[in-house]
Amino acid sequence: MLHAILFDVDGTLADTERDGHRVAFNLAFREAGLDWHWDIPTYGELLTVTGGKERIRHFIDTHAPTLPAVDDLTTWIAGLHKAKTAHYLELLQRGEIPLRPGVKRLIDEARDAGMRLAITTTTTPENVTGLLRATLGDDSPDWFEVIAAGDIVPKKKPAPDIYTWTLEKMDLAPGETIALEDSANGVRSACAADIPVLVTINDYTAGDDFDGAIAVLSQLGEPGAPAETLAGPAPDNGVVDLHYLAGLMDG
Repeated sequence: MLHAILFDVDGTLADTERDGHRVAFNLAFREAGLDWHWDIPTYGELLTVTGGKERIRHFIDTHAPTLPAVDDLTTWIAGLHKAKTAHYLELLQRGEIPLRPGVKRLIDEARDAGMRLAITTTTTPENVTGLLRATLGDDSPDWFEVIAAGDIVPKKKPAPDIYTWTLEKMDLAPGETIALEDSANGVRSACAADIPVLVTINDYTAGDDFDGAIAVLSQLGEPGAPAETLAGPAPDNGVVDLHYLAGLMDG
């Protein structure tokens, strides 16, 4: 029986990557006096690395950009990432990053039914609460029993740590939950924790390998704007609701 829905954030709740995080990284680079610029294709490449600080490190290692003289590269990267987070939150506050279709509808239905909710993401806690408050209201972070975010576990997705930590906190078995993800790393993370996973793709992840997912859709769907089913069972009228999620668990 389904007891809880576990939501990824970036790319799942909202299309935050291309027009949110990428833009914020570039603003932080400019502010720091760096000549770095992550265009859309470059950022798509960097998304194969999970975690913002890890993404900066990977860019340094693989693209050999000009670096300032710093005593501690790890500390410098952390400071650059903190500045990026501040820019991202400003974008949220200006309402420039809306929720994806069907997200608010499904969350509202789940809350009305008493379904338990959690966030399982590698983004920072500030990014999570910023997105929730900007799109769902100031009290919306309290709707989620657990917000597992950022460096709360040592290994990020595709490792299962963020999911196993969440299950322990909620005292739930994997088969009592379903994960909503958008990427191959997210699917691998959930599957490694034995959690069923539903995928809604986006522009950056459409070509990922979603092996192990029980269904892959274009989005969660809205009445009159149905989701396209790319793999697995199709939801009635193209709309992902609690009945559909429960059916996926039973199937």
